[in-house]
Amino acid sequence: MKDVDFVIVTGLSGAGKGQTMKILEELNFFCIDNLPPSLLPRLLDLPRQNDTVRQYAIAIDIRAQEYLDDFMGALEWLDESGYSYFMIFLDCNDSVLIKRFSETRRLHPLVKGENNADSIFENITTERQMLADARLKADVIIDTTDLRPMDLRARLNEIYRRSPMEDSLMVDIFSFGYKYGTPIDADIIFDVRFINNPFYIEELRPLTGEDQKVAEYVLNSPVTQVFLEKFTALIQELISAYAREGKAQLTIGIGCTGGQHRSVAIAIELAKRLKQRDINARSRHRESVLAN
Repeated sequence: MKDVDFVIVTGLSGAGKGQTMKILEELNFFCIDNLPPSLLPRLLDLPRQNDTVRQYAIAIDIRAQEYLDDFMGALEWLDESGYSYFMIFLDCNDSVLIKRFSETRRLHPLVKGENNADSIFENITTERQMLADARLKADVIIDTTDLRPMDLRARLNEIYRRSPMEDSLMVDIFSFGYKYGTPIDADIIFDVRFINNPFYIEELRPLTGEDQKVAEYVLNSPVTQVFLEKFTALIQELISAYAREGKAQLTIGIGCTGGQHRSVAIAIELAKRLKQRDINARSRHRESVLAN
């Protein structure tokens, strides 16, 4: 983002545009809030008049709804003007947006007068529809649903330094046992109970997937090798898409019956293979180790 002439910040009301602009200001951007899109050409002509080089950060959102019809036209003009820009779209879960408006006692920008008949949920839905084209046009989408201010600051710093976002995404792989419950905190869950179970081999039963004998038994299976090769390639392919949607961490659950043998060995091997492809990955194990 260092080489662009300016940054456009847009997105849903309550998703963190104000905080984003404060952070960009600290990064030495000249910040302009709530600029009507039709004024973009006049604004960008200023550096030509005084021969100064300055990076602008411009917030455009639903508050300028009477100008939104000009937004896509302004972007088309920019694409042909020779100026380079980077657009950030801030998104957030509906329930979290509603909570934020409730806590701050602010009215949604689409509310017109005290007799507005639409609920806050309906206003958010309408706003999503109005900003759908801008979301598609964005270079990066940051989901602030679970982001603390310090996390948003770190995310913007990553973008500003122009390090690939997928380079900072962490793939967190954990093993678990289905008999102890299916996890609710995983983005992806994969069942590896199709692999032969070391539990039924007496000498392997008291061990875990962290032990070499169990790992060799699990990993040497032809079906395991096919799974590992295809699953590793799939995750590598999806990393950039997850990063673009604003994810800082991708959590993958690998499950077997008891969470001691197959899932442990697979989780460790997956993390190892992803690291070999220069992907940040780690493995952990949800279930406690069986007593000897």
